[in-house]
Amino acid sequence: MTSLIPPGCPTVLTEDDRTGTSIETLRRAFMDNLFFIQGRFPEVATKNDYYLALAYTVRDRLLLRWLNSAKTYRDQESRTVCYLSAEFLLGPHLGNNLINLGLYEAVEEAMRQTGLNLKELLDQEEEPGLGNGGLGRLAACYMDSLATLEIPAIGYGIRYEYGIFDQEIRDGWQVEITDKWLRYGNPWEIPRPELILPVKFGGHTYSYTDDQGRYRVIWEPHQVVQGVAYDTPILGYKVNTANLLRLWRAEAVESFDFQAFNTGDYYGAVNQKIASENITKVLYPNDEQLQGKELRLMQEYFFCSCALQDMIRLYKQSGKQDLSRFHEKFTVQLNDTHPAISVAELMRLLVDEHLMPWEQAWDITRQTFAYTNHTLLPEALEKWPLDLFGSLLPRHLQIIYEINRRFLDEVRLQYPGDNDRLRRLSIIDESGCRYVRMAHLAAVGSHAINGVAVLHSELLKQTVLRDFYELTPEKFSNKTNGVTPRRWMVLSNPGLTRLITERIGEDWVKHLDQLRQLEPLAADAEFAAQWRSVKHGNKERLAQYIRDRIGVTVDPHSLFSILVKRIHEYKRQHLCVLKVITLYQMLRDQPHLEMVPQTFIFGGKAAPGYYMAKLIIKFINSVADVINRDPVVRDRLRVVFLPNYNVTLGQRVYPAADLSQQISTAGYEASGTGNMKFALNGALTIGTLDGANVEIREAVGAENFFLFGHTVEQLQELRCNGYRPWEFANGHPMLKRVLDLISSGYFSHGDTELFRPLVEHLWQDDRYCLLADYQSYVDCYQRVLQVYQDQAQWAKMSILNVARMGKFSSDRAIREYCQDIWHVQPVKIVLPATAYMTSPGQ
Repeated sequence: MTSLIPPGCPTVLTEDDRTGTSIETLRRAFMDNLFFIQGRFPEVATKNDYYLALAYTVRDRLLLRWLNSAKTYRDQESRTVCYLSAEFLLGPHLGNNLINLGLYEAVEEAMRQTGLNLKELLDQEEEPGLGNGGLGRLAACYMDSLATLEIPAIGYGIRYEYGIFDQEIRDGWQVEITDKWLRYGNPWEIPRPELILPVKFGGHTYSYTDDQGRYRVIWEPHQVVQGVAYDTPILGYKVNTANLLRLWRAEAVESFDFQAFNTGDYYGAVNQKIASENITKVLYPNDEQLQGKELRLMQEYFFCSCALQDMIRLYKQSGKQDLSRFHEKFTVQLNDTHPAISVAELMRLLVDEHLMPWEQAWDITRQTFAYTNHTLLPEALEKWPLDLFGSLLPRHLQIIYEINRRFLDEVRLQYPGDNDRLRRLSIIDESGCRYVRMAHLAAVGSHAINGVAVLHSELLKQTVLRDFYELTPEKFSNKTNGVTPRRWMVLSNPGLTRLITERIGEDWVKHLDQLRQLEPLAADAEFAAQWRSVKHGNKERLAQYIRDRIGVTVDPHSLFSILVKRIHEYKRQHLCVLKVITLYQMLRDQPHLEMVPQTFIFGGKAAPGYYMAKLIIKFINSVADVINRDPVVRDRLRVVFLPNYNVTLGQRVYPAADLSQQISTAGYEASGTGNMKFALNGALTIGTLDGANVEIREAVGAENFFLFGHTVEQLQELRCNGYRPWEFANGHPMLKRVLDLISSGYFSHGDTELFRPLVEHLWQDDRYCLLADYQSYVDCYQRVLQVYQDQAQWAKMSILNVARMGKFSSDRAIREYCQDIWHVQPVKIVLPATAYMTSPGQ
């Protein structure tokens, strides 16, 4: 064919509007999406229209990588990690995707040239509230790292229509408001209405022997719902890998009953649709009541069944019909006990649906699953009443009985005559009301079990899973949690990111251990001054947010002492409040006392049914109300409770912290990741030897960590000797005075009953040993104030904290999972050429 381009005429490279990355191409693509997708022109477009147009522009660039990743995995038959989690607390997508694409500055300039402010558009995004806290946020960090490390992976979870509730504070109390995160649509997900999988509930089973002599069980359900897939691309940092997050929504098999409608039963006509869709309506219903427990079990089984059916579908899509190598294609990580029902479900699918012999199916199942435990609290290890479990999942109960029978036979061979050990190891708890113990099912059905911090893993082996460790010690390992520096530093703390990158280059973002190169700079006065300037700017922005959000003025020159996390008694937010009241008393007693000005910032949500946690929120707000109004102290002491703590708010808070409060009772926090985010952003830590605090202190140096409180061993001794909290209260005059002040109604407008449960609980029980640790905490805090007065010393310690936090990247954690548990390798994704050649004027 003869070229239409005249000889000697120069050609130009024109970018595709859907994949190009130049500022001009981005502007053009943005305006096209505003017009053709949003159906708006600039004169009538809202900020949300602009946000959505930009989101679709960025998503186009994700899809190029996502589809090529999927095709590559399929063509190469790559071994794939499947991460099963009831929660994925992703945070807003737009900013993170711009960082990972390396397009943040280009898009910012493209928006500026269009007359728009990128930060304002970022603020338009509704945060997907698909998690309660650390568990879901860890899953999100791990998905980020899996993609960044180019590991083939699929995340499976639930597409909750309403996520974790929005928190409002009314008269100091938490009020739960519906989280309508989908009200304006979700541009990041791709519905797959053709990908529908059946999930059964209730009914009964019957057995027979087929014509080939095989024992068969048929499950005839009472209810069948459909799982519909919604896909979200999860992009790695400056790589071409984009992995799949597949969330499932429940639908009725038949949405409208015309027969009921025709007989005048208008409610009955849509009743099945309502009942089915309720399964994925809201994140974690209140499971205090039987109905809540039932719905939660339905949620967990629903997404696990959808996930496993989908994996089998993908396996067979490649042409394989024999499932004997299923475990070689997929390795499945159970993120806590919520997906533990997967063990029984995979057995059901293999034995009942695919007619595999039990022994072969069990071998595949155990090689497929690995289990991460996230708690040492026995009450947090899920267990289901047999009646409830059997009524919802009758076939699974039969399968669990058979798994348990065979398992206990193995135990008898190893420990003959040890009936007490059999009782402790059994998947079925026979004491009192009989229960299915899901942690036991996960432990029996997995080839690997891990804790999430060194201390947690050791305590796991000594306490809640001790018998399993003694039985199969080779299964156990530790995988200390980590966080992604892309969201928690690059996106949320651009000033610090720029400062670090100017000195050591940008490779640290993917290789966090390179932060070690900052150590010599801790003694550099000029660098330390720049470091302090970045921190102060972050504090000014948080102070402005506090003023705008709740109307309280705080001094950015004051020490920002921050405690933000889920509200729970073992996390001991009320211990920090006792300390605040102690400082308040000191300033009231000595109005001219020289003391570092301090701002205490709290945030976090309490479970709707957790009365004591909600009372702690009221306590914080009541103390804040008194202190912030008192002219004697308010210029030197401020207390703030930030409502509706979430990922977005965390991105404001972590960079602004001077002091990170990690004060849980030793032996209760599995790991924590907030402690890592604070330290990575230059906050110093005051904390106990609990969870990952232990490893953070080892990493940054004991001299750069403010340690207080009893150790796990000391608390065990204290309790063995008979812990009497009132003796600690009476033995410390200031502590008794603080408790008496609370009891007097000083912080409750004279109401002596309001905080009585809180105070009496501390006096009489104090399960989490607040009073035992009080004096140590107070003394340690005085050291904090002394060091903070020397800003040069504080900056040096802050720099060293960041420099030594390389271990706590989620990239490191994922590498360890890949090497020790999953046995997967990176797969390089290569993009096809997307530009094309044209001549001028064409």
